[in-house]
Amino acid sequence: MTSLLALSKEALTEFVQSRGGKPFHGKILRRAVLEQGTLDYADITDLPARLRETLKEELPIFGGRLVDQCLASDGTKKLLLEFPGRPGRGPDAPPSKELSVETVFIPPHRSKDEDGTARGATLCVSSQAGCPVGCPFCASGLLGLERNLESHEILEQFVRGRAVGPLRRAVVMGIGEPLLNFENLNDALGVVREEMGLGGRKITVSTVGFPDRLRRAARGEPKFQLAISLHTPDQEQRDDLVPAMRGVPIEEVLAAGDDWFEQTGREITYEYVMLGGVNDTPRHAERLADRLRGRRCSVNLIPYNPTPELPFARPESGTPEGFRDDLLERGLIATIRWSRGLDGSAACGQLRLAKQA
Repeated sequence: MTSLLALSKEALTEFVQSRGGKPFHGKILRRAVLEQGTLDYADITDLPARLRETLKEELPIFGGRLVDQCLASDGTKKLLLEFPGRPGRGPDAPPSKELSVETVFIPPHRSKDEDGTARGATLCVSSQAGCPVGCPFCASGLLGLERNLESHEILEQFVRGRAVGPLRRAVVMGIGEPLLNFENLNDALGVVREEMGLGGRKITVSTVGFPDRLRRAARGEPKFQLAISLHTPDQEQRDDLVPAMRGVPIEEVLAAGDDWFEQTGREITYEYVMLGGVNDTPRHAERLADRLRGRRCSVNLIPYNPTPELPFARPESGTPEGFRDDLLERGLIATIRWSRGLDGSAACGQLRLAKQA
């Protein structure tokens, strides 16, 4: 059985007509789900009652299912979604076991802006089931890569996330490496921008920075903001912390980032997960400033979210502030992204890992 989100506009219209509907009923249906966030056929009263009953039986809105969720004390809500596994090989072979991904709804620190306007949340979205990058501090890759997510499975995360509450922005920083599933991701983001109303400058895609793929993406008129996960200024240490990039010089990654800015006019954020006693010393800050000096960019420092299965710790108290101040003194723009949802399996992959274990 297919799902509504898996159908294009044209395919949805054909499906609705084949069940006795009119061509304009397909437009009504798509608008209700994507623009208005209506997720129950019974509430789409612009459609004939008989058609609604047929669609309810034959066309589920989602292709996946919600199997678990975790609510932290600060309001951060993590959803664990399950999708079908890989198709079986051969006509009679069953598909592989179902796979899971995480989507995180992060409410704003303040419910309203100074002018009284309500503030929406940030949604963190996954692009793959599992991750091939293999960062030793990240739970996302502990089970390896199962498969790329289809575009409708990425889109489903946005639709389910908006059902939790209004969205202000989105970050593709969940499970997976976006540039290794870029075509499907880009298709999904097109629907999010054009039909869900979340503009390109409100969407950030995070990558470890494969230079060739990044250069190709920059020439495709991308409509999103870019973050590159650097994590260290030192080549040998980056080879250890980001194994998929082993042997790729940091300068090549930075040069691809410079090319991105030249092609798009959009500045890059360099992300830096701070691991206690590993990459958080003043010398690291000095070398990072040397790497980035003169570049149109900013640095986002992320104190590590501890994962019980991994041997890394958060920086000591005061270390992130000192590291940030060292960068500021050297002329960089630097901020600290403090953790949300620490008591709710905050780190990428934690809920998925616990469920599969």
